[in-house]
Amino acid sequence: MYDTIAAIATGEGLGAIGIVRVSGAGAHVAAEAVFTERSGRRVADFAARTLYYGALADADGRVLDRGLCTISRAPSSYTGEDTAEFHCHGSPVVLQGVLEALFAVGVRQARAGEFTQRAFLNGKLDLVQAEAVIDLICAETAEAAQNAAGQLGGAVSGKTDAVYDGLRDILAHFHAVVDYPDEDIAPFELAEYRAALLGYAADLDALAATFRRGQVLTRGVPTAILGRPNVGKSSLLNALLGYERAIVTDLPGTTRDTLEERVQLGGVLLRLIDTAGVRETDDPVERLGVRRAEVAAAAAELVFAVFDGSEPLTAEDMRVLEAARNVPRGIAVFNKNDRPCVADAEPIRACFDCIVHVSAVTGAGLGELEAAVAELYAEVPIPAGQVLTNPRHVDAVSRAVTHVTAALEALDAGITPDAVLTELEGAMGALGELTGRTVAADVTGRIFERFCVGK
Repeated sequence: MYDTIAAIATGEGLGAIGIVRVSGAGAHVAAEAVFTERSGRRVADFAARTLYYGALADADGRVLDRGLCTISRAPSSYTGEDTAEFHCHGSPVVLQGVLEALFAVGVRQARAGEFTQRAFLNGKLDLVQAEAVIDLICAETAEAAQNAAGQLGGAVSGKTDAVYDGLRDILAHFHAVVDYPDEDIAPFELAEYRAALLGYAADLDALAATFRRGQVLTRGVPTAILGRPNVGKSSLLNALLGYERAIVTDLPGTTRDTLEERVQLGGVLLRLIDTAGVRETDDPVERLGVRRAEVAAAAAELVFAVFDGSEPLTAEDMRVLEAARNVPRGIAVFNKNDRPCVADAEPIRACFDCIVHVSAVTGAGLGELEAAVAELYAEVPIPAGQVLTNPRHVDAVSRAVTHVTAALEALDAGITPDAVLTELEGAMGALGELTGRTVAADVTGRIFERFCVGK
């Protein structure tokens, strides 16, 4: 861990600016070897967190670029170690050249996530905060980014640490009374902590309950687009994406398989699944597509049931209605509103949260569809950072809830304090796994495998 590492910290491809990051005990010596400040000032004399202009050169003294260098000194840095960063022009050739110049003076290539892993190991971040870094990088909506930023700031850790510390105080009081009977310590009465334990269980349970919303933030809402052939399902998909992802023809049954794309609509990330037209058919390939459409509907959280508003409803439309009936949320989309509407909406009105009229060809009504999605997912605001998005987190919190609940049940049953306290120790262990207080080394290894090189 104590060697010096470096990596390109900006994305692949051309860019105006590119950053090469260095961390470790030899970071400043390595920076001195490749960077010459314009006035001749040594890197060792740089003020921390200040940009200095100069030339970057390789081992043979050839200038690679002219750019900026900034340093931080341990422990006041992202990783807790001495660090240096070079802000160069964003040519991949230039950035790779700077990296190779650092390698030539003994620096090694950083592994994926190694900078953030060092921040965790050096106590600059806990595990929840470290995982929030990659969530922030991968955020696809503003709400997801705000939630990840809140977790990076300690929103989840603060809530769970408060419970952990409260449980620790209960255990410390018990053991102090047992181990030091002659000391003037207040008697330990477990019943006095019952209200606190109820509060801890409620707080943790409420935190665990945010996971469903967290899945919407990070994975998106699985949304099936259903309808009989030629009602405009693929046209609607293309209109929402803003480009022609699906083939559209006048021939019924063009779509034979499911297509999945992600789109943000009404501030909500949707995983749109375009499906084959639902109808009876003798074509075995198309029949398989229809079956996949019905399977997609069964797994969806939201359905866009598309009907041709310019034609009367048919028996095939009723089959679509049956496929959509059990989806938790649904919007009936009457397409082709650029033509006179003759379809009767009354037979299906009660089966959906709302009905919107659109034209996938002209784009008319798409704003109403977006507003309908936003309204369906307009939930009670939760402070940024307090929505669980990671299965590991909800598992740890849920296990902590189970232990605290078991402790309360044991308390109410009059079981001896040591049995109750064993459950509280189990809750502390689960919460410790969440932030990294009691986590095993192999778990941290798996966590940081998700990261990109340079972060």
